[in-house]
Amino acid sequence: ILDREGLQDVKVTETGGFLTDHYDPRSKTLALSAENYRGTSVVHIGIAAHEAGHAIQDAQNYGPLKLRSAIVPLATLGSSLGYGIIIVGMLLMWLAAGSNIGSIVMLAGCALFGLVLVFQLVTLPVEFDATARAKRIVVEAGIVYPEERVGMDKVLDAAAMTYVAAVVTTLITLAYYVFRAVSGMRD
Repeated sequence: ILDREGLQDVKVTETGGFLTDHYDPRSKTLALSAENYRGTSVVHIGIAAHEAGHAIQDAQNYGPLKLRSAIVPLATLGSSLGYGIIIVGMLLMWLAAGSNIGSIVMLAGCALFGLVLVFQLVTLPVEFDATARAKRIVVEAGIVYPEERVGMDKVLDAAAMTYVAAVVTTLITLAYYVFRAVSGMRD
């Protein structure tokens, strides 16, 4: 797929672990778990094709991929600090009852944690596009027959839906903490 798209500069490597498949636009490396690197089923092919879809996005300067790459540091910051600040805010709400300081700290933590939600929302079109590219390319290139694509499609669609589930989970979690912070504020 990469050769077909003129992407000979993309390195393909085998990586350890489970569910470790990814494309790194900084190093132009497509890393596949041992199972997918060595596998020959339509499922393995589909996952490898999906990751190749990310490499194609990168080569074509696909806007959402560039945006996602740019906001990774913010999402990392929000993920690493957000929960901690929320917990500190909850403790302050308990220790400084009658004061809004705990709620304010909690809301600051929620704002940081909100960066994770932004990252996840930007990730959705990136993942759906890579999946659509994979489905199209494997048939166009003759790697998978159209009738074989059914199983591959199910796996790729299920994988894409995990990103939707992550967004919903993060949204509910964030709404819960915002509600807790706001309901703890004093007039």
